Amino acid sequence: MALRLSSLLRTGRLPGSLHRLLSLTAPAGQSAAQAVSFLYTPEHQAIRESLRKIIDTEINPYVDQWEKEEQFPAHHVFKILGSAGMLGVSKPTEFGGMGLDFSYSIAIAEELGNINCGGIPMAIGVQSDMATPALARFGSDELKRQFLAPTIAGDVVACLGVSEAGAGSDVASIKTTAVKKGDDYIINGSKMWITNGCQADWMCLLTNTSTGSSHKNKSLICLPMKTPGVQVTKKIDKMGMKSSDTAQIFFEDVRVPSKNLIGEEGMGFIYQMLQFQEERMWGVANVLTTMENIIQETIDYTSQRKIFSQPLLNNQIVHYRLAELITEVELLRSLLHRTVALYIDGNDVTKLASMAKLKAGRLARELSDSCLQFWGGMGFTNEVSVSRFYRDSRLLSIGAGADEVMLSIICKYMGTLPSKK
Repeated sequence: MALRLSSLLRTGRLPGSLHRLLSLTAPAGQSAAQAVSFLYTPEHQAIRESLRKIIDTEINPYVDQWEKEEQFPAHHVFKILGSAGMLGVSKPTEFGGMGLDFSYSIAIAEELGNINCGGIPMAIGVQSDMATPALARFGSDELKRQFLAPTIAGDVVACLGVSEAGAGSDVASIKTTAVKKGDDYIINGSKMWITNGCQADWMCLLTNTSTGSSHKNKSLICLPMKTPGVQVTKKIDKMGMKSSDTAQIFFEDVRVPSKNLIGEEGMGFIYQMLQFQEERMWGVANVLTTMENIIQETIDYTSQRKIFSQPLLNNQIVHYRLAELITEVELLRSLLHRTVALYIDGNDVTKLASMAKLKAGRLARELSDSCLQFWGGMGFTNEVSVSRFYRDSRLLSIGAGADEVMLSIICKYMGTLPSKK
């Protein structure tokens, strides 16, 4: 595994601000054996506690307002998080990150589940762990200085341009093109369902750069959103994730320097598949805490709500069902943490990550539906968290690869997927 934060603290290799932050927040006298899971150390918990303070003071008091406005101030929130070191824990230190292993990104994703909506955590995840992994791994130092460093600092907002109106989970079918002309690429096409798209300063764009095989003709390009020809044409009205702006974007003869290419030309599909593994693990982690919170809120409500002269919680069907659901959450967490541990040791976790993503989406739907039922008529209002989670969580079975795609991947690794003729 990568070097733990405790070792970095002892050797003084962390930035002074983080050194002071962790010294103040690390639980006194806590041993590794007392951590909440085999994956997390006291240093993970210290970062989570620091993030929780930001959530409680800078985010949650304004969530209801941002949900009504259907957009949150991404530049403002990201700058707060970036200044606290929360947007680049697993990114290189020379570009403003902490240089820690991916388990710290997962710990942050779990803590972000304490935000009282799904849209803002998703937007943060795009910034920290979905638009930047390929750039951090394969980008030139010049690109990292221009795009990665300010993204980690929270000075700019990033988005990921993969999906199109005719190519969602079927990434190989994207139609956007980037044609080489001199020292530039000329980009034409469109992207759909782009999180952060209305506020983004730059996009990690997946585009076709040749006419060859659909798995070998794609590249990732850093695209400044203020480049002439980039048109944010529509802010999409969604059933959930209200505070996260989602855009439809068109490109008309957009000229970008060829030096903005991430890594090698033609490797974009592979780079994006690697990014997807981290995105899927991040998405699973992010929903765990929220599901626990929804269960606890349901316990609190059903213990107070009376039906036929006794608390609703006293009915066996209620307390047994909640026991089943919390068991499922813990099983999912164990699968995720095993997957992350294998991943940071260099293993291929595509199968396990797909399993975790599939289970997370289905469990979120099952859990939100069951808990909402116990809230009765109140659950059908916009005044309680369970109804917001019911709407927000539906995206998890669609985004970053639909359930059916996860099943196909799992079948492929099992050797049961029929071959294409």
